Amino acid sequence: MKKTISMVLVLSAACALSGCAGGSGTSTTAAETTAAETTAAETSAEETTTAPEAEETTDSAEANAEVLSYSDYMAAELDSEVTIQAYVQAKQSWWEDQATVYAQDQDGGYFIYNMACTEDEYELLQPGTKIQVNGYKSEWSGEIEIVDGTFEVLEGEEPYIAEAMDVTDLLGTEDLIDYQNQFVAFTGMTVEAAGQDESGNDVAFLYNWDGSGTEGDDLYFNASYNGETYTFTIESYLCDSSTDVYSAVKNLQVGQTIDMEGFLYWYEGVNPHITSVTVVE
Repeated sequence: MKKTISMVLVLSAACALSGCAGGSGTSTTAAETTAAETTAAETSAEETTTAPEAEETTDSAEANAEVLSYSDYMAAELDSEVTIQAYVQAKQSWWEDQATVYAQDQDGGYFIYNMACTEDEYELLQPGTKIQVNGYKSEWSGEIEIVDGTFEVLEGEEPYIAEAMDVTDLLGTEDLIDYQNQFVAFTGMTVEAAGQDESGNDVAFLYNWDGSGTEGDDLYFNASYNGETYTFTIESYLCDSSTDVYSAVKNLQVGQTIDMEGFLYWYEGVNPHITSVTVVE
């Protein structure tokens, strides 16, 4: 009996030794595989954790960005990153999740070109709404603007609509550009000929700057003050053909005296985007 048990123990030991010898490579591989899988899982978990953390860091950086005053914004270098707070004054356009708006605070105006904006967000950009914009200061043909921007609506803020600043007496002076992009007024201007029709008669406006356009395109017209003539524009994205000001300009007559309001846009010199025209005589 003891011999039988001894034989069984010997055989069992032999089998055990045989099994360990034959399976040592497999056991090592399994251990390495398990370790690799554990490391991969930990790496994946770290990456998964890192992605939201990166997003949170970006959001936090934007939220904590230094908000510039208007004077600091104007003093900033071109192409530098800027953050401003201002109030929407007018929406010029929305297309493919990009919006262009005029904004203003109590110190100055901003032209914000093609900032990221969904169609639903665009509906929130009502005149008077305060927003924070982060983007890059840029310049195009004399027009200072913010490009490649993102924005957020600042909740709980009192609306602000700027009153038109009368800059008529500044026409033709170097000081006029200090009011670039602000909501301004021109008073006592005289309508001048913008060009001639096919019969050679003077006309008060043109479709596009060279008369090449049709109904629905921008309108260009001229008005003078103190003997100097200036060009004004109805930007069709800002005020389309269904607006009162578009119709008013189409009905202008050379020699009429008019008052105007609009935004002091710049393109190779002053090129106001007019939003209202009133014939005074």
